[in-house]
Amino acid sequence: MRRREFVGQLGAMGLAAMGAEALASCGRNRSDAGPKHWTWVHGGRERTTDEWRREFVRLRGAGIRGVLVSGGDTEQLSQAARDAGLEFHRWIWTLNRSGDRWVKEEHPEWFTVSRNGASSLEQPPYVGYYQWLCPTREPVREYLRDVVAELADDAAIDGVHLDYVRHCDVILPIGLWSKYGLLQDRELPEFDFCYCDVCREAFEAQTGTDPLDLPDPTVDEAWRRFRWDSVSGLVHVLADAVHARGKPVTAAVFPTPAIARRLVRQSWDEWPLDAFFPMIYHAFYEERIPWIGTATAEDVAALDGRAPVYSGLYLPDLPPNDCAAAVRQALTNGANGVSLFEAGGLSDAHLEVLRMAESPG
Repeated sequence: MRRREFVGQLGAMGLAAMGAEALASCGRNRSDAGPKHWTWVHGGRERTTDEWRREFVRLRGAGIRGVLVSGGDTEQLSQAARDAGLEFHRWIWTLNRSGDRWVKEEHPEWFTVSRNGASSLEQPPYVGYYQWLCPTREPVREYLRDVVAELADDAAIDGVHLDYVRHCDVILPIGLWSKYGLLQDRELPEFDFCYCDVCREAFEAQTGTDPLDLPDPTVDEAWRRFRWDSVSGLVHVLADAVHARGKPVTAAVFPTPAIARRLVRQSWDEWPLDAFFPMIYHAFYEERIPWIGTATAEDVAALDGRAPVYSGLYLPDLPPNDCAAAVRQALTNGANGVSLFEAGGLSDAHLEVLRMAESPG
């Protein structure tokens, strides 16, 4: 079976374009429309359309204006969201393709290779689902372009939301080190990607040096930049494909540009997207709630008005009172709204926090 036929099985449906209205919706200025809040949603198939509609009405009543949805039936979820007055964006795993059976079976060579020569398909780092495609490879870019293009062609979808659009974490957030029994005070070879033949040849063509021959690949600025640019090059391809169909494209990114570059080779402040959802999960970094404001301010300054910022908040670490403080930190430091991970953890008390944020004064 051909690649595009398998792409269709991955959830891309329909052929229609939305026009420019959806493009504008992600970029409304907060001063014009008030804060615009979002939530990530794991769709699933266990609820009826009416049950989803009631849940989305509940979210809409608290000030949530859009949902970023993975899984489930696209038509059912989209109809329920639109009936509730919500934007419906499809949330997809981009370079982490652990659930993509076709790629794993047909193109194992597309997966990233660590500095010690291990494929992330065969020896995934950290956890079994950390299986990453190499963004330098042109066939990978073409394949993922087809994935997002077919999503954007679906009239049921208002936008495409990219997740895992980065390399594997060369260093985990410090709050996760103990979970994996690690001390990551330097870049360890088993977590350092990508050293596949395509990346090595492309870097050598640019610089005259194989990255494996560098005295210390972990500190070489050109090698760092190569990997930032590799991911960014893919993002440009995906953004062009979605924009050509009149839809917005957004991304979940690491909490600040500096952290993203350091930990996951992601220079997201250089990307041509319609909005950014930095995952400012403070406890992962052993930080307190005011850090959410500090990170938000850094993000807003980095983008300099080019796109909205929706500060991502991690509900398991935010009981309602703390959530209220986190929302205040984000909004007072320039965020256009917040995005909550994830909808299943939104208690009535959490939603009341958002209602208060919507209220004047």
